[in-house]
Amino acid sequence: MSIERVALVTGGSRGIGAAIARRLAADGLSVALTYSASPGRADEVVREIERAGGRALALRADVAEPGAVAAAVERTAADFGSLDVLVSNAGIADAGSVEALGPERIDRMIDVNVRGVLHTIRAALPHLGQGGRIVTVGSMIAERVPFAGGAVYAMTKAAVAGLVRGLARDLGPRGVTVNNIQPGPTANDSMPADGPAADAMLPWLALSRIASPDEIAGLVSYLAGPESGYITGASLTIDGGFTA
Repeated sequence: MSIERVALVTGGSRGIGAAIARRLAADGLSVALTYSASPGRADEVVREIERAGGRALALRADVAEPGAVAAAVERTAADFGSLDVLVSNAGIADAGSVEALGPERIDRMIDVNVRGVLHTIRAALPHLGQGGRIVTVGSMIAERVPFAGGAVYAMTKAAVAGLVRGLARDLGPRGVTVNNIQPGPTANDSMPADGPAADAMLPWLALSRIASPDEIAGLVSYLAGPESGYITGASLTIDGGFTA
């Protein structure tokens, strides 16, 4: 008899996060997902999962608020009985020079993209045991910034990659793996796969298209599963050759 596994996906109401939530549910996990401002979209992801025979739960939580993510973690564990996989996906991107962004916009990116990841992981750690999985969603911008205005965003994503390397050392003795994925240009609300924004990315890519969210979710699925048990501390790039 298999033991049900449980995942929490932050920022799971749309885009990559929603694709990850749906994929993990299709893999047989019960899935909780957080949202900060899209309750209708979060509820629709839950309904999609339930219509397919899975179990899901939508929780409102701004990852920049440690208390909110701690409450989401505890609710997930209480409702589903455990927590085995954490996918720290929630993040924001804001472009501009360090002068133009100003302190408030810079601090918001750091609060969500760095502190949010750290505090979510801290909240989840008491529940993660042998075989536990942590996956963070970074960005290939941590490796290559080919345009002006990406410095602060790149800094936040590079910080996550460093955090993952350190946590792999800390959590290895507990049998918990920690990995970071670094997507390249991926279709979303503001960049449809067949729109001008996506077309503008093509000269930077080895492949002649941007990614679908489902392709990113596939890599998360692998890292959350049993076959990835010897991978930890890694930043795995899935960027269509952007950094090639």
